[in-house]
Amino acid sequence: MGESAGIPQWTDPNCPVARATDLVGDRWSMLIIRDAMDGARTFTDFQQRTGIARNMLADRLRRLTGYGIMTRVEAPAGKRKHYELTAAGEELFPVILALRHWGEGHAFAEGEGHSVLVDAAGATVAATEPVGTDGSPLTSRNTRVVR
Repeated sequence: MGESAGIPQWTDPNCPVARATDLVGDRWSMLIIRDAMDGARTFTDFQQRTGIARNMLADRLRRLTGYGIMTRVEAPAGKRKHYELTAAGEELFPVILALRHWGEGHAFAEGEGHSVLVDAAGATVAATEPVGTDGSPLTSRNTRVVR
């Protein structure tokens, strides 16, 4: 995706999925967002957790702040600035949750260990399922895109 003055050139201008993917769909952006949701705040936090090259991390943080997904804030005690998710960034939690649950079911061999997301009480967070107005599960078979 090319950019001009921080504005993406949309892959498919009329598709919300394509636009969202243009903004956050690369591997590193999603891992940075994941780690911000898990408490990473500094450049070093993100670099150590992801293993991303420093120049790539600087680029992704610049893009994520430019797109309004993250913001730089004053750090306590005069330290370097911290990064935090904006409201738009926080709204990506269901996306991260869906990717996590999909990964748990499809990216690990049976019995292979992996991290687990827990709630404030320490209980494993269950997968969520979208439902229609009548309460029935929504799938790609019973929904359609209107253009």
